[in-house]
Amino acid sequence: MEVASEPTRVQTLAQAGLTQVPPQYIQPSHNRPNHPSSSSAVPCITLFGLDPTRRDTVRTSIAQACRDWGAFHVTDHGIPASLLHDIRRVGLTFFNDSPVQDKLRYACDPTSAASEGYGSRMLEKDDTILDWRDYFDHHTLPLTRRDPTRWPDFPPEYRRVVAEYSDKIAALARELLGLIAESLGLKTQRLEEAVGEFYQNITISYYPPCPQPELTLGLQAHSDFGAITLLVQDEVGGLEVLKDNEWVPVTPLGGDAIVVLLADQTEIMTNGKYKSSVHRAITNSNRPRLSVATFHDPAKTVKVSPASELISQSTPPLYREVVYGDYVSSWYTKGPEGKRNIDALLLE
Repeated sequence: MEVASEPTRVQTLAQAGLTQVPPQYIQPSHNRPNHPSSSSAVPCITLFGLDPTRRDTVRTSIAQACRDWGAFHVTDHGIPASLLHDIRRVGLTFFNDSPVQDKLRYACDPTSAASEGYGSRMLEKDDTILDWRDYFDHHTLPLTRRDPTRWPDFPPEYRRVVAEYSDKIAALARELLGLIAESLGLKTQRLEEAVGEFYQNITISYYPPCPQPELTLGLQAHSDFGAITLLVQDEVGGLEVLKDNEWVPVTPLGGDAIVVLLADQTEIMTNGKYKSSVHRAITNSNRPRLSVATFHDPAKTVKVSPASELISQSTPPLYREVVYGDYVSSWYTKGPEGKRNIDALLLE
């Protein structure tokens, strides 16, 4: 949510040549990224072009990655690397080559949380510590939400690229939910049917160089509140996932690699067998970074609960049922702070 009294964008601060970070961006000491990162590596799974004869192998790899990490790369998934390059390129052109006044034509609605457009601040709390990033959020699915006139027209192919990317990445998200369901012994469509029609947002995030990266975060630690997030990043790096209480860098792999992050509704639907991924973005003092995160969520009216097939006398439900819109409202009002929103749904 944008705050009318605070129009300053992080990119503008960075371009002003600051040597110190403004106080509203300084993280408390326990959140700062000033510890050595883990040497572990996030799994990378080839989907073999979705070849049905390799599906058992893929399903086994996905089961292990979901159980151990909640995050993994996928490659050979059918989306051309050129399209992944194009979505990053048009985003970077908007942030780097559009004058501020042109960008502000697309500014987020200051009276609405998670509104579409160009912004720097998503949470409703006035006292929240700010992330060192700017973003452009696109409402892309269902098609009734998609209005390309609300997106930049510079470069000229921007709107076409975002629409094409939206359709391709949604198809991959459905494939992945199918594989995740199968890996738990559920029918292929089980999780997709529980989610219902995808509500998809594409958020292009721009993280400018930061004069004091040891004090800031580009994105505070959180798990995503929807079902599944697919992310492409540039070569700079900065995304980290939490595993066994250690922050593990998600090293950019290039090519057609896409990062998959399980989100909270999938943790609920799988009754905690698969955990959503807590992740964050760190900053650096030298190079801007860009990422494109695509969120696939249920409609606000959908009721989400553990799949009945995974419940028995010996494995009772871990989470109470929640109306997805109520869950989202809590996330934006209280703030993410790791996994506190999903933890509030745990049954005694």
